[in-house]
Amino acid sequence: MAVYIDTGIFVAANNRSDSNHVRAVKLLMNALNGVFGLVYTSDYVIDEAITTALARTRSHILAANTGSYIIQSPRIRKLYTGPEEFSAAWETFLQLKDKPMSFTDCVSLVHIRRHRIHRIMSFDSGFDVFVERVS
Repeated sequence: MAVYIDTGIFVAANNRSDSNHVRAVKLLMNALNGVFGLVYTSDYVIDEAITTALARTRSHILAANTGSYIIQSPRIRKLYTGPEEFSAAWETFLQLKDKPMSFTDCVSLVHIRRHRIHRIMSFDSGFDVFVERVS
């Protein structure tokens, strides 16, 4: 059993002004306490979380705290995107022209499939047709 955590969860959990803050904190704490088994995310999600936190809040401190929280957590397994994953994500992106998803989301789908992860923790309903979503 495992769960992959998407960008929005990290961003909302680290920003008290976010409308999903309370829900994100609860979900993240459950994940880190083992409710969903092993916890994963990727280098692309970390990048997107830091960038999104900075863009939404204009606070370098909040963006850095968001990144540090993910990077330093021993309970969050980080999946790194190599050339094979990148190519597979690009192919996924090209194939999903009728269901547009960001390239980062396509990278996430590749990692989820390759590591046989059956759930994603996300506020993004676009994942619903691909994987069970916890929100």
